Amino acid sequence: MSSVLYDIPGPRAKRRNILYTLGFLVVLGALAWWVLLGLADKGQLEWSKWAPFVTDSRVWTTYLLPGLENTLIAAALSLVIALPLGAVLGIARLSDHSWVRGAAGTVVEFFRAIPVLILMLFANAAYAAFSDISPDNRPLYAVVTGLVLYNSSVLAEIVRAGILALPLGQSDAARAIGMRKGQTMRYVLLPQAVTAMLPAIVSQMVVIVKDTALGGAMLGFSELLASVRPMSANYGANTIAGFTVVAVIFIVLNFALTSFAARLESRLRQGRKSTGAVVAADAVEELATPGEHVGRKPEPPERS
Repeated sequence: MSSVLYDIPGPRAKRRNILYTLGFLVVLGALAWWVLLGLADKGQLEWSKWAPFVTDSRVWTTYLLPGLENTLIAAALSLVIALPLGAVLGIARLSDHSWVRGAAGTVVEFFRAIPVLILMLFANAAYAAFSDISPDNRPLYAVVTGLVLYNSSVLAEIVRAGILALPLGQSDAARAIGMRKGQTMRYVLLPQAVTAMLPAIVSQMVVIVKDTALGGAMLGFSELLASVRPMSANYGANTIAGFTVVAVIFIVLNFALTSFAARLESRLRQGRKSTGAVVAADAVEELATPGEHVGRKPEPPERS
């Protein structure tokens, strides 16, 4: 039994896949064992290096939790600003006016081509030279600015690709019932494109959360990863332990974000039983030109 894109494996293929899986697990286990032995030889698995994360609450209240708070603040601000800006730029790239398409395309391609770290450094230098922002708050502003400029351009391409992926019949049907282009985009295309774009948007949200660490490495922004250095200086040579705990926090945070988005996507898909957008009759009447009777069939003439 097979489909166009996939052949269901038979008994021999299933046994071969099981052997491949077991072989991969054995190699992965051997690699993990080799890493643990190396850490043990260097004394990195001693309890004294991991104990502060369990026995001393100051490690969390002084370093990790404030760093996590700054990471979430920077990521949330970047996401709140980049999402609508990216949607506007993506829709502008689909405009009928060439000057709007050209301007939006230039902005998107320019900022998408520059590494986000360079954008953060330029923003930090610009704020230092041309603004009155205090040095304590300047790293946060620079990190958010760099993340917004880069990720809004990436999100613009996601929005544009999501809208272009819809069948042309959606736009044709909207025009057939008298919708203007703005109404078609707002009521027909965007609601359907959001579901298709959601996995890519969530992936970019995870990138935003992780890229906040660049500000801690280069700008002195006190985010989660940057908290490892002062914590290690005050609690001994537990750098690897600190990086491990921070990595676990990032994994949990991004996994929670991905799980929430997966549930949201599933709920959105369940809310639409069909692939096309459904516009209620009263909404069609409101969108129609005054004086027109949209979607009503003429009454048959009375027989004498």
